[in-house]
Amino acid sequence: MRIIPVPLSIPLLLLALASCSPAPPEPAPAPQPVKPVATAPPPPAQPQGEWIDWPITPGGWVYRQDSRGSLALFGPSGEDATFIIRCDKSRRQLILSRSGSVSGKATMRLRASAGLQSYPASNSGGTPQYAAISVSAGDLMMDRIAYSRGRFAVETSGLQSLAIPVSPEFSRVVEDCRA
Repeated sequence: MRIIPVPLSIPLLLLALASCSPAPPEPAPAPQPVKPVATAPPPPAQPQGEWIDWPITPGGWVYRQDSRGSLALFGPSGEDATFIIRCDKSRRQLILSRSGSVSGKATMRLRASAGLQSYPASNSGGTPQYAAISVSAGDLMMDRIAYSRGRFAVETSGLQSLAIPVSPEFSRVVEDCRA
């Protein structure tokens, strides 16, 4: 058997090639934390028992006048109103609005010590959203609310019911619209 001389550079080249191996694979990126899907909070529980025993909705009344007439707003100080009564003097109409929006055939039921009345409700279309009804300035239910024993209730389709304290601001808007 005959040995063929191999130049010294070839074994070094083979040795260098043998020591080369493919680069280790890039480590997989660390898994990103899964962000929870934002879901709407469940609606607050409806008050239980007789409406006259419901806890009073937090807030206070404020009376104002503007170019369309007078209005009274009820709600927590520094926040959007929870309930509004507005006099549209030119139409002699009272618009009663409560925070939130309704869908489909919605109703707003007003309760007072001397009775209750239901009205078709619709969204006011503004921001923030309000569900509203419109009644004539002479609507008897406005007197029932004004003379109710301490509170009146607002029950609106799909929204939490409110127990609102009776206040002179409410009555003043009604009287402004009747004058």
